[in-house]
Amino acid sequence: MDKQKAIDKLNEILKHEWTGVAQYSQQGFLVRGLWREPYAKMFFESAEECFRHARTIGEKIVALGGVPTLERNTVKQSTDVREMLEHALEFERTAVEHYREALDICADDRPLVVLLEDLILEEQEGVDELEKLVREHQAATGAQPSQAQEKVG
Repeated sequence: MDKQKAIDKLNEILKHEWTGVAQYSQQGFLVRGLWREPYAKMFFESAEECFRHARTIGEKIVALGGVPTLERNTVKQSTDVREMLEHALEFERTAVEHYREALDICADDRPLVVLLEDLILEEQEGVDELEKLVREHQAATGAQPSQAQEKVG
């Protein structure tokens, strides 16, 4: 395994997870109306999951001799629940892709592969749940998928 390449990819994942902490927290703050109770709780729990993943990945980066990043990506925001769910789904799909790429880079480090497989499983479960929620929310509201708005934050 190319240790520097692994550290770089893990830092890309960490940057994504830091983004999730901010994005999901913001969604939890901003969700309102009839959907506030169930979705605010879900978004805050997702922020906590991102923080757990960030901590795990950050610790692994240090163990490999690297320095964990403090940077994050663009945070997508909306006050529309449908858009929030779409942003969340996009976020989770991207996380799965990042972890898949890391698996390829770290394929010959079995303990790291197991760690990444555990994390990718959690991310894929998030994708599966959000896909169901997006479909159900669209059916309940008669809404069509929207174009996501981005805000740097």
